[in-house]
Order: sequence, then structure tokens, then C-alpha cells
Amino acid sequence: MGTTNYHRTGSRWVRWLAALSVVVFLIIVAFGGMLASNYKHLGTLLEVIHLVRTRYLEPVSATTLIDGAIRGLVKSLNDPYSVYLDPGEYARLQEQIRGSFGGLGILVGIKEEHLTVVRSYQGTPAYRAGIKQGDVIIRIDDRDARGMDLDTAVSMMRGPAGTKVKLTIARKGVPQPWDVNLVREEISVPTVEGKMIPGKGIGYISLTQFTEKTPEELEATISRLKKEGMRAVLLDLRNNPGGELRSAVKVASYFIPRGPVVYIQYRSGREETYSSEGKNLNLPLVVLINRASASAAEILAGAVKDTRAGILVGEKTFGKGIVQTVFDLDNGAGLKLTTARYLTPSRHDIHKKGITPDVVVEQEPQAEVDLQLERAIEILESEMARAA
Repeated sequence: MGTTNYHRTGSRWVRWLAALSVVVFLIIVAFGGMLASNYKHLGTLLEVIHLVRTRYLEPVSATTLIDGAIRGLVKSLNDPYSVYLDPGEYARLQEQIRGSFGGLGILVGIKEEHLTVVRSYQGTPAYRAGIKQGDVIIRIDDRDARGMDLDTAVSMMRGPAGTKVKLTIARKGVPQPWDVNLVREEISVPTVEGKMIPGKGIGYISLTQFTEKTPEELEATISRLKKEGMRAVLLDLRNNPGGELRSAVKVASYFIPRGPVVYIQYRSGREETYSSEGKNLNLPLVVLINRASASAAEILAGAVKDTRAGILVGEKTFGKGIVQTVFDLDNGAGLKLTTARYLTPSRHDIHKKGITPDVVVEQEPQAEVDLQLERAIEILESEMARAA
């Protein structure tokens, strides 16, 4: 049995308890019966705060305790997509949405619970350091990345240009992990890349994520490819983790006819409809998807499939059919909270189910030949021949 020490705290604790009691009283007034019916738990909360403030080995600020309580509250939802973001993390999320930030130049995702590199952008610190698609990041600045939520991981890797970060990388076929020391740079990664497939008349367009800049970048890319003779579109959404909802809806307008793109359903029963503006290119379309196509990418893929605007080729998508709203908090922090689910134009709920492609083509990550791309080109050539 261990040793237990008891100690009287004096007037400082009395003042702290009085102030905290006022706060708790105001919370009870605000939330009424919900907290009043759990008064015993509130008493336990006060007791824990008292013990931490008076007995913990190191002094702890009230701000730290409150932040911890907020994080614990959100974590208790058991929803990996609902996250409390402190002011620094929130600022980095806003940079991500705008599409420009201080970072390393890699796109990451969660694969089998591991933080995995989806893409390393040419000319960036990560690319120059030799980080490749499929590499697993096991530590960020000596913090274990296993089980870390994606937002936290991204926020840790981003930061002011010129600052340093250390990644510990594991790679299949390499016996031991190794450390990579990187210096963050100002990153403005285009989310749309386009080129003509030589001799085919097919415009290849890759969307890596959805930011505020994506619709504008897509319009410029389409305009350029049209001038180069584009007669069909191969849209690549593989490894696209999603992004901004309104951006995905604007992008969908180029590929599906006028009408619903997605339905958003809220807890209250209220429903919103986001619709295509009808800029449809009216060209043969094939969309590539895989297991890492998620969220906003699934909104676009689902709209294409349900409206029969194109053919989906590849693998079943990730299956994230819920919507997060980001709320500004008074202290400069933010709360990303799951507030709704989305349904495809045919009202399919794809959460934890994914979208099954029209043509299933499995692809090994390290394979030399892109079987999915080859099959998509075959289908488009057939569609073009039929239309001729």
C-alpha cells in the first residue's frame, strides 16, 4: 500500500473554489436539467480539479486544465472527425482550406491506422529529402504518430516557414526506420493538374484535394486542355482525402448536368440541397477512385455515378459520408464538429460503406503498371468511338 499525504490548502484554494463554483453555476443555468441531473458528476469534476491544482507534482495553469477538459469532452464523442483545435492548430487548418501554408509538401492519409504518405510534391522539402508515396510516418518530433488523428498530424507538420520539424520514416523493404530533419517552406500546392494523353484526345485531370482555389484552378485547366484538343476527360480522384464542401459542388458543375449534387441532412431533420450550375462539359467521362478517395471526393464521385454522367473505375472508396462544420471560438481556437450526414443525388448514405465503382480494377500500390489508368483509357476510347 502506498503512502498518502493530506494537506490543507488555505485561502488560495477557497478563492479558486469560489470562482469555479460561480462558473459551474452559470453552466447549470445555461444548460438546465442536463447538468442538474448529473450533479454528482459535477461534484467529481470539482474534486478532480481540486486534486490536480493542489496535489499534482507540477503547477498547472487554469487554461491548461480548461483546454484539457474541452478536448476530453469532444473526444468522448468517439468521433475521429470532431476535434477541438487550439489557436495554433486552428490557424493551420484555415491555411489548409485557403490552399497556402508553411509546410513540408506532402499529402498524408490514414492507412490501416498508420500515418501514410499519399504524395510528395516535386520541389518541396519532403520531395528533396526523398520521402515517397507509401512511406509511413511513425513519429513527428519524437511524438508517436500511431493512432494520431489526421488533423493533429497535419498541424504538427505545418508551421511558420523556416522552422524545423523531424519525421521518423518507415518504408517497406527497409529494415530500420530513420529520422529526416526538414525545414518548413511556404507551400502553395496546386490541387489540380492536367495534361493531354499523347495521341488519344483524352484530357487527364488530377484533383488532389478540394480547397477554395480548386474550382478556379480546374476552370483554367479545362480551358487549356480544350485548346489542346480535349475530346474526353479522365478525372483522377484517387488518394483525394476531400476538403471543402462548396468547392466540391462547384467542381461537380463541370461534370454533371444541372440538378442536385448532394443532400445535407441535419439532426433536426432540416435538409439542404447543393446543386450543379450546369456547366457540364458534355464529354465522355471516366472517374478514377480508390480506397483513399474520401469525403468531398466521394460527393463528386457519387454525383457522377447517380446522374450517369460518367463511369467510375477503380476500387471502393473510403466511406466518409458525414459533414463537419468549423466553429470559431472566442479565444482564437476552433471546433470542428460533425453536424450532418450527406446523401448522394439518389439519396444513398455511403458512410462506412463507400461507393462501388462501375468497373472494379484492383491496383497494387507499388506496381509499375497503372492498371486502373489503362482500363480507364480503354473505356474512354470505346466511348469516343461510339460517339464518332
